[in-house]
Formats: sequence, structure tokens, C-alpha cells
Amino acid sequence: MTFESIAVLHSPYKEKFAVPRQPGLVPSAKALLEILPPYDDINAFNGLDEFSHLWLVFVFHKNAQTNDWSPTVRPPRLGGNKRMGVFATRSPSRPNPIGLSLVEFHGIKQENGKIYLQLSNIDLVDGTPVVDIKPYIPYADAKLHASAGFAQQTPESLMDVQFSVQAQEHIGLYKDSQPELKQLIIEVLQQDPRPAYKKNKPDSKVYAVHLLDFNISWVNEGQLTTVLSIESRI
Repeated sequence: MTFESIAVLHSPYKEKFAVPRQPGLVPSAKALLEILPPYDDINAFNGLDEFSHLWLVFVFHKNAQTNDWSPTVRPPRLGGNKRMGVFATRSPSRPNPIGLSLVEFHGIKQENGKIYLQLSNIDLVDGTPVVDIKPYIPYADAKLHASAGFAQQTPESLMDVQFSVQAQEHIGLYKDSQPELKQLIIEVLQQDPRPAYKKNKPDSKVYAVHLLDFNISWVNEGQLTTVLSIESRI
């Protein structure tokens, strides 16, 4: 089987670290899905504006290229300490690196001869190849009484987030050009992107991530995350 990318995602997440583990957890994460030729025919999207959400079928393009696979994985939702069958999880470490993500759709944008889908609630890294787009259909896709094993409930926000004086000053510098930057940082760090084995343990490490065009650094103390700095990469 051979598949072609029909689109590529432009996302605020420039690396795998700190990407939310499921869609819908960071509402401020907005993205553009650039439709690639020859699929950039506006007729292919006729009627799409009647839907509020879309399924993206994508490739985990940042996964290490290997022929090895494991029948079991350690889901972060279970603290990274318990093994589950790979097909009972949504782990990116799969026999075929294919994923499915439910995103919020905000319309079609045409610019400089290109077609973009405007999206939010993204959980995908920048540059993700998309191989198909399907509309979300509530009566078929949402089953109120379905059971979901260890992931039945929406995960709670794990951390309280505060900003150092320096970080607050940095936010002020970008309040006009990036008015949603602070809220995006809060929503990302509330999910505690650290490895699961770090949770509920003393941790003095300074963490950093490339988000949008910024390097964000922070530290954790108990249930409190403190943003130390926000530095432009431009």
C-alpha cells in the first residue's frame, strides 16, 4: 500500500515535546492545514463549511524509522508504569505510524493561490503529513454510553501555572502580535508535558520547548509550574 500526503499541518508545536497527548485539551492551539496539489481544488471542499469538526488521518512523521515494534507500551495516562497492548492505546509507537485526530474546523482560507483549512484544538506537531480528511458526524462518531477502559474520563489539568516577573515582561512585548500566547502557554503547561515517571517526584530540572516562534522555559515544584522566560527565536 502506498499513500500520498494530501496536506501538511502548520502547527504551534515545533517539536514533539509538550504536544498534548489527545486533541481537545488545548483550545488555544490553532493551526492551518495547507492542502497540497493536486488536491487543492476548491470543489473538493464543497459542503465542508457545514461541519464544525473534522477527523485528520495523519502520519507520525517524527517517529524513529525502525522495523522493530513492541506488542505492549506504557501509556502516560497510567503513569508510564503499566504495560498495555499497543492496540488498546493510542500510542504513536505502532506497527504502522498512522494516527487519527479530531479537530475543530473554523473555515477555509484561500491565500496566494493556496487553500488552507483553519483549525483549533490541535494535538499535532508542525509539519505533520495528512493523508485524509473526514467530517465528524455526531450520531455516528459520538456514543454516549461507550466504555473507554483506562481513558474513560477527560484528564484533569494537572498543574497550576504562574509566570515569573521576567516572563510577564516578555509576554508584554508580544501582547499585540501574539495576544493569545499567554493562554496557549498556560493550557500547554497545565497538562504537565514532562515524562510520566517525573510526576509526583522532586524535580529541579529546567524544561524548555519551542512553541510558535518562542523558546519557553519553566520549572516544576509540586503542582505548580513557573514559567521562567519567553524568548523569541526570530
